[in-house]
Amino acid sequence: MIELLHRALTDRVLAVFYQVHRELGGGFLEKVYHRALVIALREAGLRVAEHVPVVVWFRGQLIGDFIADIVVEDVLLLEIKAVANIEGKHNAQALNYLRGSDLELGFVLNFGPSPQFQRLIYTNDRKLRLPSVTSFASGTADPSASV
Repeated sequence: MIELLHRALTDRVLAVFYQVHRELGGGFLEKVYHRALVIALREAGLRVAEHVPVVVWFRGQLIGDFIADIVVEDVLLLEIKAVANIEGKHNAQALNYLRGSDLELGFVLNFGPSPQFQRLIYTNDRKLRLPSVTSFASGTADPSASV
């Protein structure tokens, strides 16, 4: 049997996600669910960072930056949606955040009419095999210094 990455943490986060959806229901804007989820995660005793910057460097030049919705316990990325259904573009967005950071595990959490989640994994060893794009979650270090 394959053990899920950060199983205990992800079980806790998913329980909080479903609890928030049960309490609020569907129909609100994404930012409402974002705020409610942050409150509930913190009440559950979890460390939460919001609006986490992710930057992408190419040949020593900054070429892009993103803002990830939530990071829990420094290991789990949460991308919050309030749409009818999770689509490929939502998964692609979260995968790019994983690719551009040291994080390996993420969830797309959809607070639509029915709660949905998608588990995404992008391992750091896989990122090392990328040809010419280097990314850092903090955006403070210039990777060209190590090239």
